[in-house]
Amino acid sequence: MLQALIAWSLRNVLIVLVTTAGITIAGVYALLHTPVDALPDLSDVQVIVYTDYSGQAPQVVEDQLTYPLSSALLSVPRARVVRGLSFFGASFVYVIFEDGTDIYWARSRVLEYLDTVKGKLPPGVAPTLGPDASGVGWVYQYALSGEQHDLGELRSLQDWYLRYQLAQTPNVAEIASVGGFVKQYQVSVDPQRLQAFDIGLDAVKQAIRAANRDVGARVIEMAEHEYMVRGKGYLR
Repeated sequence: MLQALIAWSLRNVLIVLVTTAGITIAGVYALLHTPVDALPDLSDVQVIVYTDYSGQAPQVVEDQLTYPLSSALLSVPRARVVRGLSFFGASFVYVIFEDGTDIYWARSRVLEYLDTVKGKLPPGVAPTLGPDASGVGWVYQYALSGEQHDLGELRSLQDWYLRYQLAQTPNVAEIASVGGFVKQYQVSVDPQRLQAFDIGLDAVKQAIRAANRDVGARVIEMAEHEYMVRGKGYLR
């Protein structure tokens, strides 16, 4: 067999040379264009659906969020596995797709099926997609510190300034802030007084929402000048 192959190669030198040159060119091209990584991404194509349900027990989250979402996402085209996890106040659903599925196509399909199940979820609950990132993506951490600022000021600096600058960095999928004190306004109510005046918590919430807004009006003309009138009501 080997002698016959050698004899055929000697009789067809041109074909052998052309084939060898083609294989060499293809090998060099593959060597130069094959992506090389110290830690190659071997993770599955997955889309994470996160839903916040503050203050609810894991069993309630499972019954009202995780199970309806997982059942609806089982029908997503090319979905291979659907996993649901329920925690205190949060639900995670992992949709794993077949190999070779485009991640943006997968995310758009998941969004379509989420629209069909929103009516079955509790009022005020909105599921969101996780970041557009690989399951084995790099995670970098940094600490923001300063002796002249407290934890609340440092967290505000991170949330309102640094995170937006870092989000513009190429290949950054998400900026997640941890620690510090998030700026918030708290309203303390007296249950006994609410009961005395026959006022419910929903009425208090509506009053706060109505007060925390700007109101626009028309303009006033004075001395050939127009002045815009508006009521400033946002909490600061």
